[in-house]
Amino acid sequence: MALSDQEYIRYSRQVMLSQIGEQGQTKLKSSHIIVVGLGGLGCPALQYLAAAGIGELTLIDDDVVDLSNLQRQVLYRSNHIGKAKVDAAEQQLYGLNAQVKITSINKKVEQADLAKRLINADLLLDCTDNASSRYFINKACQQARVALVSAAAIGGNGQLAVFNFAQQKSPCYRCLYPDLDKQIGTSLNCQNAGVLGPVLGVMGSLQAIEAIKLLTQPEQVKANSLMLFDAWQLKFNEVKLNTNRLCVNCS
Repeated sequence: MALSDQEYIRYSRQVMLSQIGEQGQTKLKSSHIIVVGLGGLGCPALQYLAAAGIGELTLIDDDVVDLSNLQRQVLYRSNHIGKAKVDAAEQQLYGLNAQVKITSINKKVEQADLAKRLINADLLLDCTDNASSRYFINKACQQARVALVSAAAIGGNGQLAVFNFAQQKSPCYRCLYPDLDKQIGTSLNCQNAGVLGPVLGVMGSLQAIEAIKLLTQPEQVKANSLMLFDAWQLKFNEVKLNTNRLCVNCS
């Protein structure tokens, strides 16, 4: 799947990077990424993935655009209020790069036949904001041996983790957070605790970076680690992750 002359021009600043080059750009063109959750994380991640030349994007979300979303969900405009997020996102992304194939699924991830879709996917970005969906996605990716790039943000803090399930000894999201299902309904989220919009931009952009690296330079990806971002102090910290022998998935 060679690059056309127009693609060389469009992606020239990326192709000239030694870490990507023509071979890496061709890999991006032939890749398929699933993005679950088209909110504050999914919006920046999708824009950078589409702009980077990812060949196929599958969007999964069952929500509609609300006025309160516009503070942080930068893919949408005021005239999108009341419209399905997948439809508004598809329209915006095609406006950015019409060469990308987009499949939009206006359903909850639990109802989107995810296991079947993962068969033809290279990786998945979890941009959701609730524990039950995160656990569901984690288990599906683990069973399909598809890499999972997970992020979250609340207040002025963000976190990012890459679970490369192609590796035999990779921990999973449940190794990191084993008991979130016991806190469902009481845990903090953007709705009840607020969030600084640019923090989601940072974390969503980092998800896009890790996705591009997984496709072009997988050895450069810091899998099995948790990156923590503090916007107020403008600091990053990193914590190594290990498989939890008591994890209900990994055990």
